[in-house]
Amino acid sequence: MVTIQILLLTIGFLLLTGVLLSKLSSHIGVPTLIVFLLLGLFFNGNNLISHSINVYTYIQYISTFALIIIMFFGGLDTNTKKMRPIIGKGTALATIGVLITAISTGLLINYFMGVNILISLLIGSIISSTDAAAVFSIFKSGKIRLKNNLAEILELESGANDPMAYVLTISLIDLIIHPTNTIEGIIILFMKSLVLGGIFGIISGKLSTKLIENVNLSVKGLYPVLLISVATLTFSISELAGANGFLAIYISGIMIGNAKISDESNLTFFEGFAWLMQVIMFLVLGLFVDYKTIFQDIWFSLTLAMILILISRPISVFTTLMPFKMSFREKTFLSWTGIKGAVPIVFATYPLVAGIPQAPTIFHIVFFITIISVVLQGGTIKFVARKLDLLTDK
Repeated sequence: MVTIQILLLTIGFLLLTGVLLSKLSSHIGVPTLIVFLLLGLFFNGNNLISHSINVYTYIQYISTFALIIIMFFGGLDTNTKKMRPIIGKGTALATIGVLITAISTGLLINYFMGVNILISLLIGSIISSTDAAAVFSIFKSGKIRLKNNLAEILELESGANDPMAYVLTISLIDLIIHPTNTIEGIIILFMKSLVLGGIFGIISGKLSTKLIENVNLSVKGLYPVLLISVATLTFSISELAGANGFLAIYISGIMIGNAKISDESNLTFFEGFAWLMQVIMFLVLGLFVDYKTIFQDIWFSLTLAMILILISRPISVFTTLMPFKMSFREKTFLSWTGIKGAVPIVFATYPLVAGIPQAPTIFHIVFFITIISVVLQGGTIKFVARKLDLLTDK
């Protein structure tokens, strides 16, 4: 049995390693988070961890809270003045783009690999969104500056596209478990979830702004605690009402962050906290992959990763951005930067908890795609931008 002292020693060592390696990652171009994923795999062992639905349920709870913090920080850190010129492009990629990615990936899996169409579409949905935390981390650590507001487009897309992927994932799982449900009913629930999520986000943002303006806490350190409570309450109330909680907390975060009522230290706190949540996500993915069977799915995962990176993502970007005036080089760059990260980890636990037979395979696939995406796409962003002449010193 592992003692609390050994557990805390391990946690402290992992965090210290991550902080120190974050400096190195800016030079080699690979996010530090991949180190935690590999460390999780290194410490993986069935003697320490029992792979069961009950365990995955707890992991889902932890993952959901982590994603709440990550998405809330993404909203807080979104400058609407900077985003205004590209809001159409970013929003289109975050909604229509995710839908096209999920459908095209699912259809290609079904056609080339012969996987059941609903399972194929479920896999496509889980890996359809780009990861805000990974994108923010790579751009900040690598000090990457891009021309023509491309960085802002990627940040808005990655911060706002998780709700769409979440609704698609939940809808497909519901359809797999209850095959008698109609597509029309799923679409209605889908639209209801997004609309209500937006409404709850706006209400939360306005009420929270008023609360922060008037509460006047004597202990400044309590303001981050207040914001955490706002985020968790917004998510839980929205979900209980049938709304998309992730969309609600992102919108709420945007409204609070742009109201200019919170101290800069609050943003600094959430930046560190969100980074810690990312670390937990990548460690969890490594820890709970069944290493005894994981390599059975490696060729399937590699093939799927190439389909996603080289076919589905470009189709999505070029199709979605057709109404907008953008160069071929800019669209090519956006196609390459569909980085995956913590979000698929959370979504990959839902089929496990739901008891879908193919769920372990899906979880393994997400593991490999996350590694490939973070290393291949995340590690070459600066190189690709330079080759496409999209870097700027401004």
